[in-house]
Amino acid sequence: QVQLVESGGRLVQPGDSLKLSCVGSGRSFRDFIMGWFRQAPGQEREFVAAISRAGGSTWYAEPVKGRLTISRDNAKNSLYLQMNSLKPEDTAVYFCAADYSLRVEASLSAPDYHVWGQGTQVTVSS
Repeated sequence: QVQLVESGGRLVQPGDSLKLSCVGSGRSFRDFIMGWFRQAPGQEREFVAAISRAGGSTWYAEPVKGRLTISRDNAKNSLYLQMNSLKPEDTAVYFCAADYSLRVEASLSAPDYHVWGQGTQVTVSS
């Protein structure tokens, strides 16, 4: 089983940029589709972005397209989320997650992911 640890969340102003990281340990990181999800207070956990095992395919939620970019470095067992033009509605706890299944295309559904990090808080406020 892989263990995941996120970092990089903090308080930023609207329009700022931020890069989140997720480091995996344990099982081979490159075996998994990886995703980012977020959860705001009182809200359901929602899909943000996902990336295929080799990094050649990516998927994004509509509200973040063009502003957030997911990437991975399998040699470093690391997943990233570059966040640009941040908005107050991006405020949430951000989680990385690993999908152990053999699916080819990423699922956008949180229950399909098997391992989760502890989350990192991103707050966008002036």
